Amino acid sequence: MTVETQNGSWFARRPRAVLAPDRVIQRICARVVPDTKRVHVANLPLGGVEVWVDGNGDRWVHYHRMARELRLAGWHTEVSPERLMVLGWSAELLVHRVRVLDAALSGRLADYGRTARTAFAIGTRLRQENCPDDQIATEVRARLGRELRWPDRLAELDGLERTASLESLRLRLAQVAGLEAKVSRRCAEHLTLAAQVVMSLVGGRAQPWARVPGRYTGLTERMVAASVPNRPEVPRPDPVTVARRDLAETPR
Repeated sequence: MTVETQNGSWFARRPRAVLAPDRVIQRICARVVPDTKRVHVANLPLGGVEVWVDGNGDRWVHYHRMARELRLAGWHTEVSPERLMVLGWSAELLVHRVRVLDAALSGRLADYGRTARTAFAIGTRLRQENCPDDQIATEVRARLGRELRWPDRLAELDGLERTASLESLRLRLAQVAGLEAKVSRRCAEHLTLAAQVVMSLVGGRAQPWARVPGRYTGLTERMVAASVPNRPEVPRPDPVTVARRDLAETPR
């Protein structure tokens, strides 16, 4: 896998530190294997990255899991019983990534009501388990992030500058980068909404949320309102009784 330099970046925001592809590939592979397995990577002489893990027997299974995540990122991979090879960008797999990102934006990441319900359910369960209030928000955010899946996947690609020599691949990478930026913003909105629900649940002060689509506003407001602790009602003054008067007594 060769990395070429160019003056412009296909990202809307240039990463602070550029990472070599082999470091990013190792980070992705390490997520899908058990903690007991150590992931090794090495750059191939003619381009590409070789990946392998220690041990015998179950390496084939681990390599296929790694290959699935790397293909989802747009890389062409080849699997053998001894190793996994990553051989550069695949136009077909980049098209697949575009479809997957589009599906995420119109599917789970469009369901703000589900996020509110999930955050409320998790927060309520943690309170019943006597989890400290100051830890509930962190735990809810972590669990919801794992459910959304994309926060971790996009974080693993931070610092990777994706380039290609072919114009068609560069355009496809630019399209992927734009969709990833949308997915990243949408995930941030979901996590912010979850934090708002939890803060209302524990009686804290919720920060204003930037965006809730109109068709989900009603449901989201109800879920947030349901999580607000009950407050005593303000005493109302006693009703004033007005004596009834006959129409004949009404001054004219």
